[in-house]
Amino acid sequence: MPGIDECLLEAMRLPGARGAALVDWTSGLALGAVGEAPGGDQEAAAVEAAELARLAAEQHAFAPDPGEEEGGGGGGGRGRGEGEGDAGHDVGDDPPVEDLIISNRDSYHVLRFVRTSFDSSVCLHLWLARAEGNLALARIRLGEMAGRLVLE
Repeated sequence: MPGIDECLLEAMRLPGARGAALVDWTSGLALGAVGEAPGGDQEAAAVEAAELARLAAEQHAFAPDPGEEEGGGGGGGRGRGEGEGDAGHDVGDDPPVEDLIISNRDSYHVLRFVRTSFDSSVCLHLWLARAEGNLALARIRLGEMAGRLVLE
């Protein structure tokens, strides 16, 4: 199972990859980064990616209700309470959002939330050149990488 550096280097092998980072979306800290950074500053890019991730993760319109299971029905789940992280999801559970995609004139930004054993508060941020990048392939590969990533 790959660690942070191996995962980020694998992300950079995707067609059109300009930069990649692993970001703690609760603090804005870049746990690792490779390649270019949007705006030229890795730390600033990590903070901005964290703000977007946090916004999506903490909004009920984008994240599933804590008491609902996939496939519908609400009974049997528990609400916010003990054993839950700051964003209202259980520690060790799946992240509240799968991924975010932001597009602009010349690039894509894909933020893939990563399940961890502690609090699932990290995401992979991939910056792709729009002309060379393949958004569908990037989503698939980031999902695979997130599943294999080892964080301790």
